[in-house]
Amino acid sequence: MNDYLTILGAGLAGSEAAWQVAERGVSVRLYEMRPATPTPAHKTDNCAELVCSNSLGNNQTPSAPHLLKEELRKFNSLVISSGDSHSVPAGAALAVDRNLFSQNITQKLSEHPNITLIREEVTEIPTDGPVIIATGPLTSPKLSESISKLIGQEYLYFYDALSPIVDASTIDYEKTFFASRYDKGSDDYLNCPIDATQYYNLVRELNQGEKVPFKSFEKPIYFEGCLPVEELASRGEKTLAFGPLKPVGLLHPETKKQFHAVVQLRHENKEGTAFNLVGFQTKLTYPEQKRIFRMIPGLENAEFFRFGAIHRNTFINAPDLLSPELDLKTNSGIYFAGQIIGVEGYVESVAMGLLAGLSAVKRIRGEKYFTPPADTALGSLLSHVTGPPRSSYQPMNINYGLFPVGQKKIRNKLERNTMIASKALESLSQWIDSINGEIDSAA
Repeated sequence: MNDYLTILGAGLAGSEAAWQVAERGVSVRLYEMRPATPTPAHKTDNCAELVCSNSLGNNQTPSAPHLLKEELRKFNSLVISSGDSHSVPAGAALAVDRNLFSQNITQKLSEHPNITLIREEVTEIPTDGPVIIATGPLTSPKLSESISKLIGQEYLYFYDALSPIVDASTIDYEKTFFASRYDKGSDDYLNCPIDATQYYNLVRELNQGEKVPFKSFEKPIYFEGCLPVEELASRGEKTLAFGPLKPVGLLHPETKKQFHAVVQLRHENKEGTAFNLVGFQTKLTYPEQKRIFRMIPGLENAEFFRFGAIHRNTFINAPDLLSPELDLKTNSGIYFAGQIIGVEGYVESVAMGLLAGLSAVKRIRGEKYFTPPADTALGSLLSHVTGPPRSSYQPMNINYGLFPVGQKKIRNKLERNTMIASKALESLSQWIDSINGEIDSAA
């Protein structure tokens, strides 16, 4: 067993794991295959590049996503602190300037004295551990094969889709207005109101538009929390109006009447030169995207910095394979973290990277590791990932449904969630105190 940690993949999970481990005085060899080996979705060589969205999720108390970020802040999370420092207006969400965010993380990792960032593809899992595999849903084919042989199983998989990004200077602002749903936060979202005729025309074209075909061996399996907009449209003509295009909480600035539907655009960068079409992840062909999305009021002459796309995400059956320490039950010292273990969401990936890093530090030091309490966001997510084996394991975002029962019996949702969040932070503080000196929160 080495006295240093090897980490494969410098995405969100790998970057966070490397930082937490290095901050505790342990040397890290962090491998990232880009730029030598590109992926279908990444556009830069930066560590922790955000692919699907620039949002790190709800940042408003007492939501479960906010709680998870607060718990990560207790550990001075590299990813969350970078997100806080490079945020862009997004109402109740924590959204970031993608480039500044990933550049900052890359710089901090590269300059850390305990981290060696190695730009090369790893095709075989190191046998002299410990090692954290955090290569994410876009793991290279050669390493995927190596992992498959190691675990004796084929991957599970689903498809993720990317939303288009619009040039802000090409939007007709006379047809749009700035507001946040229910006036939560400042007026950060650009809203494109749609009347009934425009809405049903849009739904029809989404259903009829040409899509990028799947290959003959591929079966379309989607994560329900990130469905292509045309997939939602196919489930019923009113589905979008009750989903990403729901008008509730957004009233006409002058008449105060509710629209039939509203398309929301979110800032993509600090300069405000680009907007992301919220909920418009898609597998439509590029020409069809331009034609159909220009039907949205205010976007008639829109130019696109990036069109939407679709890519395959892979993950392992973590409950069957991993211990609560996030290493293999059959091969201790080989850890997995991030989306590859079946957590959905950027912050959730960060959380698993942090926990895998803490666990690996204990192994290197020859000390026992204690997992976080089940009534914390970190603990509840870990329980989902490493709980009893089950045949229908699917990726999951953090949510209060993962927490132990207890306060769930309180009828008032706000009161219930507030109590759960308060108890979670209290439990986490006690856990940190109990292991202080064994696993210190990063200074």
